Amino acid sequence: MADGFALADDPRAPAFGEAAGAPRPLTIGLVNNMPDAAVQATEAQFAELLSRAMDDRPVRLLLFSLPGLPRSAAAASAMARRYRSTDSLAATPVDALIVTGAEPLADDLRDEPYWGELAALIDWAASHTASTVFSCLAAHAAVLHEAGVRRAPLARKLSGVFEVSAEPHPLTADAGRPRLVPHSRWNGLDAAALKAAGYHVLSRSPEVGVDAFMRDGKSLFLFLQGHPEYDAEALMREYRRDLRRFLLGERASHPDLPVGYFDGDVEAKLAALAAETARNPSLTALSDCARIVRQGPPAARWTNSSAALYRNWLTLVAERAGIAA
Repeated sequence: MADGFALADDPRAPAFGEAAGAPRPLTIGLVNNMPDAAVQATEAQFAELLSRAMDDRPVRLLLFSLPGLPRSAAAASAMARRYRSTDSLAATPVDALIVTGAEPLADDLRDEPYWGELAALIDWAASHTASTVFSCLAAHAAVLHEAGVRRAPLARKLSGVFEVSAEPHPLTADAGRPRLVPHSRWNGLDAAALKAAGYHVLSRSPEVGVDAFMRDGKSLFLFLQGHPEYDAEALMREYRRDLRRFLLGERASHPDLPVGYFDGDVEAKLAALAAETARNPSLTALSDCARIVRQGPPAARWTNSSAALYRNWLTLVAERAGIAA
């Protein structure tokens, strides 16, 4: 982690590297709603991304979780030592929030057991943060709650690394060319419906449709259908999870390989394995898949684009929070 970045247990504690006379650190709250198995990886991904994006400004990251989100006893116990309930946000000074998605349990997001808490969090963030980022399912939930915009199921899971085109805006400046973003989702939002509801699309592509969009008010809400925070192996972990579910009969079809993710030779070998596994399912495919990937592990080619987006966002948060550079 970079100097000046800290995962803090105490919101009043100084960020690592904070010096006398330096601007006060930005305090970012991460509301981590990911499934138990992905909580630590998600936390690490956002911590690493913010560390890369922060430049010379101290940043403190506080961890929160929705109390109504179903957790195993073991996960709840482990998180209790480091995570705060979102119920405590009113008494915790934060400049901005990042709200992650969750694994959906219901067809209608409003039927999720934590919907009331998430809706209340969205309302609170609108008037108590300089800005909030909503990631993937959280973005879908936020526009459903705010404007009644419904997500629509895709014909197949969208998974891979995609090049997107960005509209000129301070949030999309210096992202480099091409601007690459990982996506992993079963649902999407219609650009025309978002525009009609008052949202501004920042980036898109023919393959992914809407990538990022925003709504500016007392708090600037930034919505991301993609996952710029992903580490190099995140899409691979998800592919292996979906493959295992297929092999165990928990899903009907063999998962597609992530698009634009593996190098050509590895992708060809994985495609051949996938074709054979679809015909003759066997759990040995999991070890065969791991063996093939070791020959050419995927690289996080989206790192620079992701860091630029979050660097621009941190700058915007600082300006709106009235923190001098």
